[in-house]
Amino acid sequence: MKWDLLLFVFGWCKLPWLVDCFVVHVSEDAGPGTAIADLERSASCALDQLILPRFAESFLRPDAGVLTFSGANLNCDSVLLNPFTVYAVVDCADNASGFRHLLTSQYSVHVHGKNCTNKRKRDENLDVEIISLIDTSECLEAGTNVFRVFDVLPGNPTHCNITGTSVLYVSDGWLFTSASLCVTRDSLLEFQLRCVGRAHTGVAHAHWRVGRGPFTQAHLRKLLQRVARSNSGLLSRRRRNVNNNPQFQPPMYQVSVPENQPSGTFVVVLKAVDPDEGEAGRLEYFLEALFDSRSNNLFAVDPANGVVSTVEILDRETKDTHVFRVTAVDHGTPRRTAMATLTVTVSDTNDHDPVFEQQDYKESVRENLEIGYEVLTVRATDGDAPVNGNILYNLLNNNGTNDVFEIDSRSGVIRTRGLVDRETVESYMLLVEANDQGRDPGPRSATATVHIVVEDDNDNAPQFSEKRYVVQVPEDLTPNTEILQVTATDQDRGSNAVVHFSIMSGNTRGQFYIDAQTGKLDLVSQLDYEMNKEYTLRVRAQDGGRPPLSNISGLVTVQVLDVNDNAPIFVSTPFQATVLENVPVGYSVIHIQAVDADAGDNSRLEYRLTETTPNFPFTINNSTGWIVVASQLDRESVDFYNFGVEARDHGTPAMSSSASISMTILDVNDNNPEFTQKAYYMRLNEDAAVGTSVVTVSAVDQDINSVVTYQISSGNTRNRFSITSQSGGGLITLALPLDYKLERQYVLTVTASDGTRFDTAKVYVNVTDANTHRPVFQSSHYTVNINEDRPVGTTVVMISATDEDTGENARITYFMDDSIPQFNIDADSGAVTTQMELDYEDQVSYTLAITARDNGIPQKSDTTYLEILVNDVNDNSPVFLRDRYLGSVMEDIPVFTSVLQVSAIDRDSGLNGRIFYTFQGGEDGDGDFIIESTSGIVRTLRRLDRENTPIYNLQAFAVDKGVPALKTSVDIQVTILDVNDNPPVFEKDEFDIFVEENSPIGLVVAHISASDPDEGSNAQIMYQIVEGNIPEIFQLDIFSGELTALTDLDYETRSEYVIVVQATSAPLVSRATVHIKLIDKNDNIPILKNFQIIFNNYVTDKTNSFPSGVIGRIPAHDPDISDQLHYSFEAGNELNLVILNQSTGEIRLSRALDNNRPLEASMKISVSANQRAGRRSRITPAEACVSATLRERENRDENTAEDECVCVCV
Repeated sequence: MKWDLLLFVFGWCKLPWLVDCFVVHVSEDAGPGTAIADLERSASCALDQLILPRFAESFLRPDAGVLTFSGANLNCDSVLLNPFTVYAVVDCADNASGFRHLLTSQYSVHVHGKNCTNKRKRDENLDVEIISLIDTSECLEAGTNVFRVFDVLPGNPTHCNITGTSVLYVSDGWLFTSASLCVTRDSLLEFQLRCVGRAHTGVAHAHWRVGRGPFTQAHLRKLLQRVARSNSGLLSRRRRNVNNNPQFQPPMYQVSVPENQPSGTFVVVLKAVDPDEGEAGRLEYFLEALFDSRSNNLFAVDPANGVVSTVEILDRETKDTHVFRVTAVDHGTPRRTAMATLTVTVSDTNDHDPVFEQQDYKESVRENLEIGYEVLTVRATDGDAPVNGNILYNLLNNNGTNDVFEIDSRSGVIRTRGLVDRETVESYMLLVEANDQGRDPGPRSATATVHIVVEDDNDNAPQFSEKRYVVQVPEDLTPNTEILQVTATDQDRGSNAVVHFSIMSGNTRGQFYIDAQTGKLDLVSQLDYEMNKEYTLRVRAQDGGRPPLSNISGLVTVQVLDVNDNAPIFVSTPFQATVLENVPVGYSVIHIQAVDADAGDNSRLEYRLTETTPNFPFTINNSTGWIVVASQLDRESVDFYNFGVEARDHGTPAMSSSASISMTILDVNDNNPEFTQKAYYMRLNEDAAVGTSVVTVSAVDQDINSVVTYQISSGNTRNRFSITSQSGGGLITLALPLDYKLERQYVLTVTASDGTRFDTAKVYVNVTDANTHRPVFQSSHYTVNINEDRPVGTTVVMISATDEDTGENARITYFMDDSIPQFNIDADSGAVTTQMELDYEDQVSYTLAITARDNGIPQKSDTTYLEILVNDVNDNSPVFLRDRYLGSVMEDIPVFTSVLQVSAIDRDSGLNGRIFYTFQGGEDGDGDFIIESTSGIVRTLRRLDRENTPIYNLQAFAVDKGVPALKTSVDIQVTILDVNDNPPVFEKDEFDIFVEENSPIGLVVAHISASDPDEGSNAQIMYQIVEGNIPEIFQLDIFSGELTALTDLDYETRSEYVIVVQATSAPLVSRATVHIKLIDKNDNIPILKNFQIIFNNYVTDKTNSFPSGVIGRIPAHDPDISDQLHYSFEAGNELNLVILNQSTGEIRLSRALDNNRPLEASMKISVSANQRAGRRSRITPAEACVSATLRERENRDENTAEDECVCVCV
């Protein structure tokens, strides 16, 4: 028996199934040559083969059939497996019975020492595989002893029991037949033998096979191959499994079920095939959710027929994919299972209305926005699938005034398409519809209301109710009385519509005051028709906008109505006159003059004489006031007349004044009166009271009894002065009030007359100014603007008041009534300057009460109000409400979906405080996001992919509309949440796996793996074999991807398997083709049959026909393609007549055969096999007998001799 054949068998066996074995215990201190185990057991046995681990080859070796230690030191650190297994193949001959036994035994070697650790425990029993053959055709009668068992089994058994057959039994160590036994050729009788030794210790547990046939290589090969395919014994290659596994066809189910179907809706029929019959082939089906336990409550499977149906109504929006592990279990022993996956995709029906983010949107916009301005974005979502959730927007009420707005049907952006004017329409209510365009069963829609309030811009100036206001005011109206109310309206709203009134011009004397809030015009000082009959005031109406708008077109005409409030005043009283007695009748004696400050009939005077007697010689012209001689005078008769005169006006009621007249009748004389001085110089204050004495002039008449009278003959402008004769002199007095502004000097010509003769003198009266006028501001209310960024010391405005006085009376000093620290006024110039920095955001306006006071005695003053409006300057950057914004969205959201909203504020006002948002200059995720400029809502602009970018770090800016614009940045982090949108991906679509043949059944031959760029449960992958695994050769673990061989793999039977594996991340799948290529092992002996070599040799004188080259090859082959054959002669070629190439098997003939002698020779050739690579091993060689025959032929002619050839017959 050659040991190569057994190597083939062990290469085929699944060694891990061995359970029982010899147990050998040895110390690591054992010295060289220490016996471990007797392998041959007796002299009739010979060790053919010893199989041990590679690491044990360094310290174990067989020596004369005994396993012993070699010279190397044994160290537990070098023992890679403790205990380890050693296999021994022994050939035993039984000459007495004629049987020959082949024993295969297993030894478990335990090494003990200081650092030794036993990792597993073995039962202390022996497992022996024995094949016994006898080459005889005789049948054995009952009671025949077959052979002695105790001589074959190792150890010293005392008692044995046979199981598995009833025709054999053991007695006294012999195997006996209990019935007639005939064993046919090529068949084996199998049984188990359990033997015990003394004290019932376990000695042997053997699996025995008895057969008939020669103990030859060919016969043993045939038997060993049959043993390897059996279900029992140490050498069995097959699993002892009579119940076959069921198998799903297909191994993966993918179905779709519409949502909203009633419970009990059919889903799919699961079908597994089991080749077994009866109970072993009856299958029961089970479902188990893989990723979400909720799926278990929604589906059920009929365990008998595999029909899957719904248990509840499905809702795609709650869960759109359900993945199950499907198990089919048979009822055999043991029970076998098959697994598959079922992926149920819930298809969408249009069962959801669009849902707006808000049901009521509220937004405010400023009027006068540019066309195309984005007001806001409405957004609706639809829980249905995209085919039923493709939302379009439209305005349902975009007619009438709403036509200034439009909506983008895709994005939902509402823009202006016309000018928005708050004064026309203050608010809008838009009705927006979102339609999902669904088809099954039809489209659905929803509406939302958008309220847009128009904020006011100060784009309208106040308008007066009348172009000109005319009011008539009696001059005697009591001061502080309202005379008129000016009204103006502003179409704007709020502070932009608050109107303030002020007098711009025409109020030089400050006689009027207008209330800034109400527009009521009051008389603040007494009117005097006689001084000013009409006033024209220009009124300004200014709103409260920023900046304010004003209208200065308002005119108020105040007409002063005369009142008869002045009685006539005689210019001189009493009147004295002289007249010569010889003047003719009609002679004008004296001009009686009275004045009336009133106007019209109130000032038209009529004179009459009073206290007269009948035939009175004088009369008065009632219109002119001249007294004329009415009849001849006679001084000698009456030399003196004393009477009265009355001046009466035509007013209602009439007013009158009386004066006395003394008339002296003079004698005619011839001397002129002469003034004592020709010029008089006087100074008179303008506020001197009427009747004040100015000066007394004096003239002397040399005539006896002459009486000098005085008159102001010229220079008495406006009749301001009068003169009377007193004590021979002329007393000049003030008849009417003076006015320094009108006349500052009077030059009076005074005439002194004695009746016929006269003299003149000059009286110079210089009028000195009095503090009669108070300072007057041009307006009772001033409004100025100043930018908040102006430096300290900036002049805001020059306030100026006027005073009609002169000198110190007109020198004005300015001061503020209240101390406002931000401002200061120059006392002399009235310049208002800043003395602190202004900040619009702290205070937008200041009202200063400014008084102008003159330096006269007494001091007089006027007060005005200065409103300083601080203009906003863009000095504040926008400020975000948060330092950082965080948001998250699913990666499959539609484009333009809202992610988050940023918000900022700006303390500035107007355009400086109006903010818009932008990514410009920041980071918008390479264009994946957009930010609404007005609302700050960040939306997606493109489809997102978490696998490319899981986190976006964006940077947005809030920018105001000031000049220059100020901006502030904010960081935004958007986390993209995963959805299962990527199928698993194999590294290659097709790849090879190399597996050694004869690998143990159940061995993991490969790890199939795919990658899924998703994460979490979306990246869980299930593996299945979907093609090429019929019959079921391999099993693929559904989760780990471990590929396991379920049966023996034999390269010679099939060298390659092609399967298609599928990786599933429900509902997405990918496939790859796997080529499982077996690596050939040297487990087959070469095959060689007997053959003959016959050749003819023609010997001639002309040519040599002896074949000198290769005439053929040894006809041997080896099923193992990796084996290299080695050829050799065993016998018969001692003379080297046949030359053999031991590597190629090529045959040549020796020249010794080139003769005419016939020759026949029998030779024995042996062919053995070695593996080309890896661990070298040998296989039992094949042998064949060769006969070589040399025949001599007669000479032929030369032409035919060359046509003959050597014929090699096999």
